[in-house]
Amino acid sequence: MTTPLSSGAPKLIEFDTARLRLRQWCAADREPFAALNADPEVMAFFPAPLSRAESDAMAVRCQTLIAERGWGFWAVETKTEHEFIGCVGLHIPSSELAFSPCVEVGWRLAKKHWGRGFATEAANGALRIGFEQLGLTEIVSFTSVQNLKSRAVMVRLGMLEAETTFDHPDVPAGSLLRQHCLYRLSRDHIRPCYHE
Repeated sequence: MTTPLSSGAPKLIEFDTARLRLRQWCAADREPFAALNADPEVMAFFPAPLSRAESDAMAVRCQTLIAERGWGFWAVETKTEHEFIGCVGLHIPSSELAFSPCVEVGWRLAKKHWGRGFATEAANGALRIGFEQLGLTEIVSFTSVQNLKSRAVMVRLGMLEAETTFDHPDVPAGSLLRQHCLYRLSRDHIRPCYHE
């Protein structure tokens, strides 16, 4: 992995896709973000739903990392209604993983916006930023092996599944969610769907 380095203040990256705007966070995002983080279906493949305080702390952390680096997990809104629908973007995992150091692409959207291709559309835009603006050589994604919806997004993004799974260190031992699968996408092996 090549991690982009910055000399001085980073340039804030925000961008549009066909239907979405990926932008820096604002205070108004916290209430709808807390609602999706409290939804048991949205959080089914995480250890537990988040409290309002935990959700607000996550939003602040996402906002801070974007301010520090210029990129991260962006707030996502629809371009027509300007409705906040969740977060999508790039992140350097804080956990020590077998494939660290790495940059991951990830997403978390409110349930009412599932099934419309928003996760794939926004993540595809984030991949472009990672490869074309940040100069990354590889981007990964990972989730619980049971999370078939997110795994389907990874496949639609053209990512390739690794041959072996791993136990995520932040998921308690004995949890059915601990076993994770890893998907990778190399800048040198971008598949056709990336360009759609």
